[in-house]
Amino acid sequence: MKKSLIIALWIIFFVSCLAFADEWNTIKSIHFIVYFRDGLDDFAEQVVEKVEKLYDQIAEYLGFRRYNFWLWDKRAKVFIYRDAEDYHTQTAQPGWSTGCVLMREKKISTYPSKGNFLDSVLPHEMGHIVFREFVGFDNPNIPLWLDEGVAGYQEPARRFGTARLVRKAIRDGKFLDINELATFNPHSCLDSGLVDIFYAEAISIVDYLIKNFGRDKFVRFCQELRDTQSSAEGLERSLSRVYNFRGLQELSQSWLKHINR
Repeated sequence: MKKSLIIALWIIFFVSCLAFADEWNTIKSIHFIVYFRDGLDDFAEQVVEKVEKLYDQIAEYLGFRRYNFWLWDKRAKVFIYRDAEDYHTQTAQPGWSTGCVLMREKKISTYPSKGNFLDSVLPHEMGHIVFREFVGFDNPNIPLWLDEGVAGYQEPARRFGTARLVRKAIRDGKFLDINELATFNPHSCLDSGLVDIFYAEAISIVDYLIKNFGRDKFVRFCQELRDTQSSAEGLERSLSRVYNFRGLQELSQSWLKHINR
């Protein structure tokens, strides 16, 4: 009886392994493991080539020095689902989502879409990981708008159109002020137009800080956020120390003045 039970358990384990093997194909590179559904071989090869380029490019673009290298068992993972239905069913992401990330696990999930996937979704999700790896994965002083702003800043096409979208939101009375921005959660919002405004504003603020004050100051700002994460006022203290803004309201006023030019 005991022997039969052991054999049965081994059969279940073996079948489960086969099922997983049939479910996902893999390609391994220096810093990534890409998992993909059947029939997406060519696309997966493109993804591997792209993420390896982004690995150093994003950290360099933000001015971050690398201390943690994604090698061997620390490699990041990219899961490419068959299509939107497969992705949304397995990840439970909102309908507007085309990609998501588990930052601490360095795990990106997405699917081939008609949009500019390689130049949009991938750099965005990798931007999340690189940024959080630098400032701290559990840092309570990182508002969602800053996290999404840094990630969205990695998408060139999206970055260059933000000022226009922000000005339109102001004209249409749909602008989110800095307090609304701080409490807005795009993942629970069903209004895709409002989600677009949130991302446009978040990216625009990050773009303003980097372009107008320089990359070195932005790195110092992120270092301050990292080093003051135990403080309840870490965000405002970091803004004050690096940019001399006396809080978020002063940052907002300066940014909007720039936008309205």
